[in-house]
Amino acid sequence: MIYFRGCVAREKLNNIAKSTEKILKHAGIDYKILDNETCCGSFLLRTGFAREAEEVMKNTLKEIGEEKIITSCAGCYKTFKKDYKEILGVELNVMHTSQLFNDLIKMGKVEPMFLDKTVTYHDPCHLGRHLEEYDAAREILDNITNLVEMGRNKEKSRCCGAGGGVRAAFPDITENIAKMRIKEAEDVEAEILVTSCPFCILNLKSVSNDGKKIMDLSEIIMLK
Repeated sequence: MIYFRGCVAREKLNNIAKSTEKILKHAGIDYKILDNETCCGSFLLRTGFAREAEEVMKNTLKEIGEEKIITSCAGCYKTFKKDYKEILGVELNVMHTSQLFNDLIKMGKVEPMFLDKTVTYHDPCHLGRHLEEYDAAREILDNITNLVEMGRNKEKSRCCGAGGGVRAAFPDITENIAKMRIKEAEDVEAEILVTSCPFCILNLKSVSNDGKKIMDLSEIIMLK
């Protein structure tokens, strides 16, 4: 299979890619990384550059071929899962890393250590509302941490504020939304806010006084 890291995990938050690869190697997963990994096209699509996005998607599809894809990014997952089918007419075999991790744990190929911390989970919009994947990350966190829910969760979850190009076009709005989400995590006395989208992490960390308390799911899975 191909591990498609996504732009943010590849260029800005490569600790997510490193922790994901550590889990894959530990589980004995045979995977590869594209030598010249490009963009999936998600950001161009969300910001209205449909024609340009389609060209990027066609080029990326040539690199991927018919191999199975796993990705750390909720935006990449939604694009590969839904947009490639709607725009290019191809149905890709794609999983988000949260789904794969959950399967590996259930199969006993990955045994996480218990982390005695109070943790809350932020639903990325592309993973949750767009594709209705709410359970995989929660099942993991419920078994390895003390999981508490924010008042707004699952389909009613507040956006991190960075989606749809808002972070680039309206930074003040993005910052205010991110601060509200951080406040919701503080209200339930969470020690760590976990999510499954590098874009969300990047934005939430930008307004947090302690970025170490915002983690990707891959980073909180401590291997035995």
